[in-house]
Amino acid sequence: MKKVLLYFIVSVIMIPQTKADEGMWLLPLIEKLNIRDMKKAGFKLSVKDIYSINSSSIKDAIVIFGGGCTGEIISDQGLVLTNHHCGYGAIQQHSSVENDYLKDGFWAKSKSEEKPTPGLSVQFLERIEDVTSQIAPALTGITSEKERSEIIATLSDSIAGNVKGRRPHIRAYVSQMFGGNDFYLVVYKVYPDVRLVGAPPSSIGKFGADTDNWMWPRHTGDFSIFRVYADSDGNPADYSGNNVPLHPKHHLPISLKGFKEGDFAMIMGFPGRTQRYMTSWEVDERISITNAGMIKIRGIRQELMMEDMLADPKVKIQYATKYSGSSNYWKNSIGMNRALKKLKIIDRKQAQEAQFASWAAADLRRKEKYGDALPLIESAIKERAKNLYAKQYLSETALRGSEIISRASDFVRLYNLLKDNKTSEVQIESSAHKKEMDNFFKNYSRSTDRKISAAMLKLYCDNVPQEDRPDIFNDIYSEYAGDFEKYIDSLLSGTFLLDREKVSTFLDSPATETLDNDIAFKLAYSILQKMEKFRQEDENSSLKYREGHRKYVAGLREMNEGIRPVYPDANSTMRMTYGKISGYEPQDAEYFDCVTTAGGILEKEDPDNWEFEVPAKLKQLVETKDFGDYTMKDGRLPVNFIFGGDITGGNSGSPVLNGKGELIGTAFDGNWEAMSGDIAFESNLQRCINLDIRYTLFVIDKYADAKYLIDEMTIIK
Repeated sequence: MKKVLLYFIVSVIMIPQTKADEGMWLLPLIEKLNIRDMKKAGFKLSVKDIYSINSSSIKDAIVIFGGGCTGEIISDQGLVLTNHHCGYGAIQQHSSVENDYLKDGFWAKSKSEEKPTPGLSVQFLERIEDVTSQIAPALTGITSEKERSEIIATLSDSIAGNVKGRRPHIRAYVSQMFGGNDFYLVVYKVYPDVRLVGAPPSSIGKFGADTDNWMWPRHTGDFSIFRVYADSDGNPADYSGNNVPLHPKHHLPISLKGFKEGDFAMIMGFPGRTQRYMTSWEVDERISITNAGMIKIRGIRQELMMEDMLADPKVKIQYATKYSGSSNYWKNSIGMNRALKKLKIIDRKQAQEAQFASWAAADLRRKEKYGDALPLIESAIKERAKNLYAKQYLSETALRGSEIISRASDFVRLYNLLKDNKTSEVQIESSAHKKEMDNFFKNYSRSTDRKISAAMLKLYCDNVPQEDRPDIFNDIYSEYAGDFEKYIDSLLSGTFLLDREKVSTFLDSPATETLDNDIAFKLAYSILQKMEKFRQEDENSSLKYREGHRKYVAGLREMNEGIRPVYPDANSTMRMTYGKISGYEPQDAEYFDCVTTAGGILEKEDPDNWEFEVPAKLKQLVETKDFGDYTMKDGRLPVNFIFGGDITGGNSGSPVLNGKGELIGTAFDGNWEAMSGDIAFESNLQRCINLDIRYTLFVIDKYADAKYLIDEMTIIK
């Protein structure tokens, strides 16, 4: 009896838990796994109201915004709501020293003033379909992991290709779930004409900046608004003055009724990546190599970047998006390492692995099927450690850390196409570079890049052994005696890639000889050759890890079958999460409430700190309590709130819905105490931080005087 009880207790913690609010659930499986629990928690609709292929449903109002965020349709005229930090690149793209929309905000007063944003698109999910039965039979008897991967790739391309056909704005692919044991076809419709409608100033949209990032309590108006345009028939179309606002299948009604602690809430969006099935060896690798490298390297780079941003308004605009993108995951890594250690995640993972090994060894069939899963993973992680460290430094300091090296590396694909005489593909690649050229030169500061590049290359050589460096570093030392400032000066003055006219001339008639003789391209090419060598050296360990991980996940599912439902790791496919609006206790004798109000903005105000500046008009509105219809019952203006939803990167901008499917907020962050959440969910600590829709509407109406936008929304009072 004791053995049975022990097995049950340990097995419950072996897999991602559904206790409390955990779970990033696949939409086609809601009926089977979740609906009964959701109804008990306060959900008032049906599964078909969430996800339906044949009729309008909530999923038709949720979009992938840009490349890595979520947005939601909030009017029958294609209005899209997302986070300020998700729209940040578009806002920056339209900003200049004369019209600094990052600093001052932007509001179109009519559709004719909305700003086309080249390169920005939204994607609507059309359907997600289990196609495991079309792939799994072909894998029977296949023992080679490499051969297995090749079969999966071939069949996946065929399945997706049959769906996409010749439709130019359809995106289709097969997504692997549960460690490569299940397969789902995912189909999207892509709309490439998306225009900026409105955004508050950064003093509202990024209030608190790096200091408050990932923290609760929060007082940030993290939102921006765009509009989707289509052709006259409602089909996706590239930008044209003849395009019209999209009339969507569904748009979200907006509730001003608010909520109370304990109420049901749910999120639908596109979470990026989680690693809930990660082993103890992988957690140690994340702490000591991946996160440690990112923390050290990006910290130095960001300090240098910020020096120039604070000294020059032009540089501040040019590097706003670059700094924001870097610092977000830099602080995430700091918080994750802190939480992983404090919550003893490695110890917990080791206990799980010991139980799994005992379970697998207790049965001959299970031993044969799963017995080598953990040894394969452990061996692979140890084998790749040295190269992973070197790759991490090379990627962060050179390919990401130096703009000129990054730019030069972008030309390697064109170089290889030229060498292979692929004329038509060369033309396509050259055209793509021409389209990108204006954006690069607009946002490039030679002096800033000089300072950062020299520091990054020195940092790289100070931390990576000579035998693990690209061959070109031997030449740099012999010719420049390790003087990286001198080398970077030669590189920046000698490369044609920083001369707009020369680049344009080259792209009109590209030749390998031009790149062969360019000092920056030589450096980038040598770096990428080294990265490719690392990849080849790691191929066996990669295959070994893939096999071990697949078996481990399959074993965990079997071991816990019938105990509780499970979900696959996030992989940028649409998911749903739900839970209760509630505060939490971050540590002994401390409790955080579930909502913040506008009074907290003034409490945090610091005119001498750019992170906590408060616009004069906002301050006046708060001081006079001119809140309009957007208050709570007690007359206070809500700003942010938290609930126990399970989100990660990619969920930024996701709608927070009440039990009736009405919009009550937008998700924009996780909380500091549970930064280990991508690896291990913390039911007592983990909360997602959201912008209350009433504060969003207040800013649009009272601060921006853009009530015409609210008039096209469906408001539930």
